[in-house]
Amino acid sequence: MNTIHHFLKNSIVICLFSLCILSCKDNTSQIEDLHKKSIDVLSYVDPFIGTGFHGHTFPGPVMPHGMVQLSPDTKLNGWDASSGYHNDDATIYGFSHTHLSGTGIGDMGDVLLLPFTGDSNKKPVATFNKNNEHAQVGSYSVKFDNYKVEAKLTVTKRVGMHKYTYAKAAKKRLLLDISHTLQRTWGHSNIANELEFVNDHTIRGLKHTKGWANDHKVYFYAEFSSPFQIDNINIDSKESNTNKKTYKGTNIFSYLSFNTLNNRPLYIKVSISSVDYAGAEKNMHVELPHWDFDSVEENAKTVWKKELNRIAVSTTNQETLTTFYTAMYHSMIAPMIHQDVDGRYRGMDKRIHQAANNQTNYTVYSLWDTFRALHPLMTIIDEPNTVKWVNNLLLKYNEGGLLPKWPLASNYTGTMVGYPAVANIADALTKNLNGIDKDLALKAVLTSASYSPELLEPIKEPRKKRLMTLHNKFINDGKHIPSDKIEASVTYGLENAYYDWCIAQIAKHNNNTAIAEEFEKRALNYTHYFDTETGFMRGKNEDGSWVIPFNPKYSNHEKSDYVEGNAWQWTWFVPHDVKGFSKLFGTRETFIAKLDTLFTTSSKIDGDNASGDITGLIGQYAHGNEPSHHISYLYTYAGQPWKTQELVDQILKEFYTTKPDGIIGNEDCGQMSAWYIMNAMGFYQVAPGNPTYVIGRPLFDEVKILLANNKTFTIITKNNSSENKYVQQAFLNGKKLDSLFFTHNNIKAGSTLTIEMGNYPKK
Repeated sequence: MNTIHHFLKNSIVICLFSLCILSCKDNTSQIEDLHKKSIDVLSYVDPFIGTGFHGHTFPGPVMPHGMVQLSPDTKLNGWDASSGYHNDDATIYGFSHTHLSGTGIGDMGDVLLLPFTGDSNKKPVATFNKNNEHAQVGSYSVKFDNYKVEAKLTVTKRVGMHKYTYAKAAKKRLLLDISHTLQRTWGHSNIANELEFVNDHTIRGLKHTKGWANDHKVYFYAEFSSPFQIDNINIDSKESNTNKKTYKGTNIFSYLSFNTLNNRPLYIKVSISSVDYAGAEKNMHVELPHWDFDSVEENAKTVWKKELNRIAVSTTNQETLTTFYTAMYHSMIAPMIHQDVDGRYRGMDKRIHQAANNQTNYTVYSLWDTFRALHPLMTIIDEPNTVKWVNNLLLKYNEGGLLPKWPLASNYTGTMVGYPAVANIADALTKNLNGIDKDLALKAVLTSASYSPELLEPIKEPRKKRLMTLHNKFINDGKHIPSDKIEASVTYGLENAYYDWCIAQIAKHNNNTAIAEEFEKRALNYTHYFDTETGFMRGKNEDGSWVIPFNPKYSNHEKSDYVEGNAWQWTWFVPHDVKGFSKLFGTRETFIAKLDTLFTTSSKIDGDNASGDITGLIGQYAHGNEPSHHISYLYTYAGQPWKTQELVDQILKEFYTTKPDGIIGNEDCGQMSAWYIMNAMGFYQVAPGNPTYVIGRPLFDEVKILLANNKTFTIITKNNSSENKYVQQAFLNGKKLDSLFFTHNNIKAGSTLTIEMGNYPKK
């Protein structure tokens, strides 16, 4: 690691940097022109898709990458409460303003409101019938069974707006619960609650929690269209005097009552900020100074329509349209804005910063998942935001000293494997996206890959220390990661080999040959874990012996050599060197035979504590979890593309549907949806950092993507049908392709890709 340390020691420390100003004119009309058949994309979005099974999505309204995600909370604890909502439930605890989309861990659920009727001071829980619940882009509504109330929700980026219509003769009441959290049984708890009654129309407060985000502050500012009366204030399980203005405690909630004039609906606006009370108030007054609920809803639809129209597709299959545009919707929820309208935000150092020009701070980067398809997709359809996100990750490095791998609300969570941010950075740089500080990028990724006492010593936060694990120490010492010394050895060994390859690409982009060569060598470390006798990647002890007993179908979610999987699923994670990896099997035929067995062997998973993430099984292939997402394309690399096409066709049709359980595993902040989007269009990128795409099995007759340079990338599929799932030949701008590969430069040039299909394999 001498090269790394030399580079780090002599790098100029950059404390602040500015995003480049991207000149990009409004291309709304060009996007809308793509839809020559005037398709209403909004009508093909169903927010309930993914709310069943283990999809973990939420149905409430949110703006693209919005800071507020206003949605009902129906489930408070457990894995399937990760988003606060599950389609099997028939009770609502209230409507809170922050939610995660499709994650495998829960958090948030901040500032809960629940309208109810009657005189009881027992904490209310609403019941409802699914027939009385509706969700669409920009709004959510539900009519309660046990309370005479109908609720409707909509949002701006930073403000949630509620419309509560009470029955005429009912006593109109409201629960305001600051103490409400998701996942209390998983340790999500309140550090402090504050509640202040500014006047009889206005309330503000603070919810400070410790959970997945270890230090999370949410300030809120709420305005009511009608004056309220304070019925009750409960602080830490005790009723409090209602004559005070300000209340502090650990768990605070209050009951309010209203006498709305002429029985008009009660409207409530709630804005949030991670900075302070002034930020929350300003967010509301700038974004939502009025009370016109319908115009807020209409604006949300207008904004979403423009975003969803980035890709225009043509097909007669209405269900495919719904699956596709709902996937587009889910792919644009995260990363989420984490910055006030005045540009202030709470950084990774927990200090308040002022954003530079054209800079936006974001949170909720599920990088271990999203580097695989979501961010590669965005390099195509949303280049300006891609640059912002890469620069935002580098900004977090400047503020916190390390690149994050799952940043949440200005917190390092240390969640998942390795240093996946380097994949995002490498992919953007190798695709020549302008406006990224490549020198800072190289410095940041080298810090992630290093391990030394002098770097670790200043780090006090345990979750931040996880980013520089002992796995790195063994790699830096030129050794394999020993299974008898450290958990998840195989997963870390394989993933870090890929991440090191990404660092080599970044070094090449910086014309730093020495670092590129060093990390290209490290990228071959995956070979340490391959057992030629069994044909699997296996755990190896410090003395070099294989871990025994060995069962490739065995999974243990908590303690294993493999994260969220087993040897069958993890053996194939060498996306950066498929050719070299396949040679480990001896012959191409042996490699293909092993792939065949992956998809045809029994789907039984062994182990009493097997990972619940292993879903969507074809043989031992598990589409419900991200490590498998590239595997079907290995057949094309091996010269049997028809098998790729068969599998992609099966996955697209069986594991993605228009029902609430229509996502086969955790949505994971857009990754599952992005896989569908790219593959339904007809291609996939196996190794982010290598700007090469593989043609798969397109679902649409025609696809048009408007690019940032105002050019259009078009995909035309001839002889397309359910039966014709095999690619016969492909043409780029009329020239026949010798293989089923093309590059990102082909896309940026505004090319036309023509794919001819047939009902028999082209061998």
